Amino acid sequence: MVEALYTLFGGEGPFLYFLAILASIFAIVLPLLIAVAFAVYFDRKIWAAVQMRRGPNVVGPFGLLQSFADGLKLFLKETVIPAGANKAIFLIAPMITFTLALISWAVVPFADGVAIADLNVGILYLLAISSLGVYGIIMSGWASNSRYAFLGALRSAAQMVSYEVSIGFVLVCILVTVGSLNMSDIVRTQEGGILSWNIFPFLPVFVIFFISALAETNRPPFDLPEAEAELVAGYQVEYSSMAFALFFLGEYANILLMSAVMAILFFGGWYAPVAALDFIPGWIWMFAKIALMFWMFAMVKAFVPRYRYDQLMRLGWKVFLPLSLAFVVIYSGLAVSGVIGNIG
Repeated sequence: MVEALYTLFGGEGPFLYFLAILASIFAIVLPLLIAVAFAVYFDRKIWAAVQMRRGPNVVGPFGLLQSFADGLKLFLKETVIPAGANKAIFLIAPMITFTLALISWAVVPFADGVAIADLNVGILYLLAISSLGVYGIIMSGWASNSRYAFLGALRSAAQMVSYEVSIGFVLVCILVTVGSLNMSDIVRTQEGGILSWNIFPFLPVFVIFFISALAETNRPPFDLPEAEAELVAGYQVEYSSMAFALFFLGEYANILLMSAVMAILFFGGWYAPVAALDFIPGWIWMFAKIALMFWMFAMVKAFVPRYRYDQLMRLGWKVFLPLSLAFVVIYSGLAVSGVIGNIG
């Protein structure tokens, strides 16, 4: 994408290349921020529909501007910093969370050749960035100088580290059959319609990945770091104004990121389900699949009760870890024998 914009700008000099990089970043980041605002809206609408109520319906037509009104309200509020807090770390923590949530999208391909950076190690890049996400939460809990915030941060760190292991092993299952760490290459191996998508041969590991993604993003039924009845919102309890908004935006950007990763790994990315629909642009199919995954996230929050913390840890370490390890061995054997995948 950067190279295409560089050519469009004239293709001469480092300044134009820098402009091409900035243009590609804005082309991804601005739609992403708008998508996050509407994701919050649709999240609330889905919960409301399940509970047979209206949800946001006052600000703008059908309540479509509710998220923007909430953002304006947060922007206009005063940022209150607790007297005993470490002010520098207190303010840096939400910036880290929000920044990491945005830069993760650099390697996500929305169509063939449409990505900020088409890295050959795109999957490793995503794993590295998601691992760094723990630091923003730990810093916010510690810097708040509050027992509730610190307990919430510890919970969240333990939870995210636990389920990153399962996500990593699921990715290994895909990688050993595809033979590439490039996310665009993973999508290209699923060309040929819905029967070529990875969801069918990899259905068991998709279930593990989806549940682990819920835990990784602190979504119900694994929202233990923010359990209001126990920790009054957990690690972000002392935050207000735009500092709180950065955590909120980062959380939803990560949910959309996980939805995009599942669309790429298991649902054919930008490819249409049948050849007759190939006339529809690939980025539209990508957005539709992200929306489907997000709908699944929202529905789980609507009807699944919250886990206890010991159940959460047991599921991650005693169930998903051995299961994902077993599937790595199984899919590696199938790939080497040539039953599935592009290597053998």
